This record gives sequence, structure tokens and C-alpha cells, in this order.
Amino acid sequence: MINNLLIIGCGLIGSSILRASSKNKIAKNIFVKEKSITNIKKIKKIKSKFKIVENFKNIISDMDLIIIATHLSEYEKIIVSINKKLSHKTILTDVGSSKENNYKIAKKKLKRGISWISSHPISGSEVSGPEHGDANLFNDKWCILIKEKKTDKNKLKVLSKFWKKLGSKVVIMDAKKHDIIFSLTSHLPHLIAYNLIQTATEFEKRKRYNLLNFSAGGLRDFSRIAASNEIMWRDIFFSNKKNISHVIDLFIKNLKSFKRNIQGNNNKVIIRKLKDAKKVRQKIIKLKQDINKPDFGRN
Repeated sequence: MINNLLIIGCGLIGSSILRASSKNKIAKNIFVKEKSITNIKKIKKIKSKFKIVENFKNIISDMDLIIIATHLSEYEKIIVSINKKLSHKTILTDVGSSKENNYKIAKKKLKRGISWISSHPISGSEVSGPEHGDANLFNDKWCILIKEKKTDKNKLKVLSKFWKKLGSKVVIMDAKKHDIIFSLTSHLPHLIAYNLIQTATEFEKRKRYNLLNFSAGGLRDFSRIAASNEIMWRDIFFSNKKNISHVIDLFIKNLKSFKRNIQGNNNKVIIRKLKDAKKVRQKIIKLKQDINKPDFGRN
């Protein structure tokens, strides 16, 4: 059991960590720092044992684990504000979706000997805010832990055990590999969703059709992704821009190829591409990354 846990930022992920930590009795004392007055009112309704702190700097040195669960753009300010009070026993982690840039900030701003071990629980949603938090959010979901050359192995084990107790399946990789993988599996799909919805609304205005009234499954599912928090995704796009730019170029290349095949009625190539995509879907289901039910199990 962890004696003292501090969660900085208590939105969807932060409040889910709070609920899960309390439910599974992972931490003896749980402290929450949240700057939003609106969120604080919602957090107070959570039926878990914890304490909301205003001047959290006074307790920093006593913390065993500190989790930064804010937007990426707030990390540097938070790290600088707590740096002097940090104890060498403390594990400092985060839950962000981009890692290389954060690692550079932590390396530059943290005093020597402080353990920054980044986490990425793959369990988000298009909704945000503490009212949507769930103690079971991390169950059977991946959590990526970032290990670099100087990462403290014992503290990595402690952090891994923490996430496993929350219900996560833990995998370890370095920041560079993480950002390359998620630029394609997460960041590009969101970027496509935002642009598809933008294209649909522009098309609707131009043609004066009630296009959204006839949202088929495809557009509807993309709109769900596009409903995600705009500040969070702006930060992710900026933080991982090099890798995202690369996969955008690759996507545009494949999109242009598809366009040429359609215009040329290239039946053989189109059928092959569609079949290959179907195989990937079947592989995702086999790996238990989704359920094999019509309409994604909505009904």
C-alpha cells in the first residue's frame, strides 16, 4: 500500500484514479489538487475517502506518489512549482498521451535524483470531467510505462504494481517508441475525425443539405471521437507534432492512391485494399482490443 498519493488535476482520468485507488485500498491517504472551482464542486460529490488541498506545496515532500493528470500544456508550470519540495523517495508520474516532449521538460526542470516515470493509461473517453470518472475505467486496459536509461528499476516496479492494482495490464517501452506508435493508433484517428466532421459541416453549408440528419454509422462514430476535449487534443497534436506530421503525410499518400484507384475503376486493387483492411479489423478483435458485435455492441 502507498502511504500518501497526490493527484494533480481531477478530470475524467484523475477522478477515476481517485475512485479506483479508494475502492481497491491502494493508498492510505489520497490528496487531490484541482484548480477548477466547477470541478471541485463535482469532486466533493465523489463517495471516496480523500482530501482536497489548496496549498499543496506544503505536503509535496511527504508524498510517495504524485500523478499529474492535467492537460499537457500545464506540466512545465506544475513541475517547476513543486520541484524544490520534492523528496527523493517520491515517484512523479503523469497520464498524458505524448511522452518525448514531457520527458525533456522533466529532465530539464527537475532537480537531480527525482524519479520521473511517465504513465499512459489507454482508457480515455470522448467525455471529460470528474462526473464521468469510473473506478473500473482501467480494468483490463493497457497502461504504458516509460522506461529510459536512468529510470529507477525499483520505483518502476512500484508504479507498475500500482497500475496493476487499478486493474491495468502494464507494458513498458521508451518514450520515442510510444510516441511513434500512438501517433498512428490514436492521434491520427482523432485528427481524421476532426477533419471529417469539418468537411461534413462545410459540405452541408455549401450544398444547403440537412446532411447531419442522415448521419450514417460511419459519420456518427467519427463524431463521437471528434467530441473529445479540444484543449487536450490541441496539446497532444503540438507535443507530438513531428510523428503526427509524418503519419499525416503517409495517410495523404494512401488517400491519393485510393482516389486514383477509384477514378480509374481499378477493381482488383480496390478489392485487395478493402480485404486487407477487413483482415486488420479481424486481428484487432482476435487481440481482444474490441468486441465482435454488430454496431460495436451498442444494442
